[in-house]
Amino acid sequence: MLSEFKKFAAKGNMLDMAVGIVIGAAFATIIGSLVGDLIMPVVGLFAGGVDFSEMYAVLKEGAVAGPYVTLAAAKEAGAVTLNWGLFVNAILNFLIVAFALFMVIRSFNKMKQQEEAKPAAPPAPTKEEVLLTEIRDALRATRA
Repeated sequence: MLSEFKKFAAKGNMLDMAVGIVIGAAFATIIGSLVGDLIMPVVGLFAGGVDFSEMYAVLKEGAVAGPYVTLAAAKEAGAVTLNWGLFVNAILNFLIVAFALFMVIRSFNKMKQQEEAKPAAPPAPTKEEVLLTEIRDALRATRA
């Protein structure tokens, strides 16, 4: 059983998948920061200074009655909230990740098409062709 596991773990596809997962997790962190720290403040600015991560609706008051200044205050009071601003952030995050992956795959496909469009190098001459060329050259040299 241990040898089977070693064969499975040593397969190239599994290593490629592991690298992809690690890079994907790092990419998700970068995209999360891009959305939360760069894009959403700009969108909020154009929307009148609104921070979407703080957009919510109170469904049920908590132990301390509202209004609540922040989402954290509402949660701390035990209020039941509908966090639609966080949902908007998640949708934007998804759209940015999907667009970034589209661009990566599109670039890869273009690069692949360019590689396929390049003419292939002519094959190296076979041993027979090399020998025949040498005989031809030797015959020419004896005639001259």
